[in-house]
Amino acid sequence: MTKPLVGMLMGSDSDLPVMEKAAEVFREMGVPFEMDISSAHRLPDKTAEYARTARGRGIEVLIAGAGMAAHLAGVVAAHTTLPVIGVPLKSGALDGVDALYSTVQMPPGIPVATVAIDGAKNAAYLACSILSIKYPEIAEALEKYREKTRKMLISKSEDIKKDSHNK
Repeated sequence: MTKPLVGMLMGSDSDLPVMEKAAEVFREMGVPFEMDISSAHRLPDKTAEYARTARGRGIEVLIAGAGMAAHLAGVVAAHTTLPVIGVPLKSGALDGVDALYSTVQMPPGIPVATVAIDGAKNAAYLACSILSIKYPEIAEALEKYREKTRKMLISKSEDIKKDSHNK
């Protein structure tokens, strides 16, 4: 896999610290991705073109992160039938609640899967889960990650139990 399978958009460069967390997951899972800035309101033509051409470029899942009531994920979903995952970003007077509502409240037929506010990591894991249907190597990477997480939590649990018995 060398061509990007996931396309990630964010509304501005101030969103990069959160969206970079998704990029880290993709790097860990070995999933090729591309990332760009494209505001639904300030660059509407670019956003629509990106979504319309994604499938033809080999993109299979799209992730869109934006704050305030900027509805990047919904605009992307309006221009493609690929799966779109929205990441509402914490910003503005409402700390991301407006972004959450604008991302999760979609009309029938134009779905956007939505993760938690600033939940870019889970957006990446969800994209990997979707891709794992077709790509066994991604399914294997997800299993390895979950097993590593299980082992880490068991180890921490045992450490806490030991510490509590020694006090």
